Amino acid sequence: MSAQPDHVTALDLPEGEIDEKTQAYFDVCQEKLGLIPYVLQAYTWSPERFAGFTGLYNTLMLGESGLSKLEREMIAVVVSSENKCVYCLTAHGQTVRHLSGDPILGELLVMNYRVAKLEPRQRAMLDFTVKITNRPEEIVEADRAALRDHGFSDPDIWSISEVAAFFNMTNRLSLAIDMLPNPEYHAMSR
Repeated sequence: MSAQPDHVTALDLPEGEIDEKTQAYFDVCQEKLGLIPYVLQAYTWSPERFAGFTGLYNTLMLGESGLSKLEREMIAVVVSSENKCVYCLTAHGQTVRHLSGDPILGELLVMNYRVAKLEPRQRAMLDFTVKITNRPEEIVEADRAALRDHGFSDPDIWSISEVAAFFNMTNRLSLAIDMLPNPEYHAMSR
């Protein structure tokens, strides 16, 4: 395996105290993933921001939704592909490989979702995701109607939009501070 990166981010942030609740969260990550994602380690300098980030992430990606966990991860990967976010492509590409049991799907979504064999529902969802990422001002009722035609409810459309918006934000943060992914992600679920 390659050497660990020499930094989690390019910023020199103050050392934060890891409280009991944060340590418990890290313990769950270590147990489930075999690692503590660098994005979580990066947030330890600010317990308030850590709680905000993890709370929103858990709600969007793990909470109740008309979208499957795999569909939400597919959105994360396609947004990250459009934004060329190495951290999220690596971490969420691994999660797509894991959830789908298909390493090829994970790679195709990272490279170009348009060549992947997707259900029409998934393709419509990802086309909408790309439009949110690249041309949100052009979204019109016809775009939402196309999703409804594929069986998405209005709460589902909210979820697609919210997950895409969240990853557009996290991609920009990751790129701005040069956050690198944990090297372990590269070999997982292959």
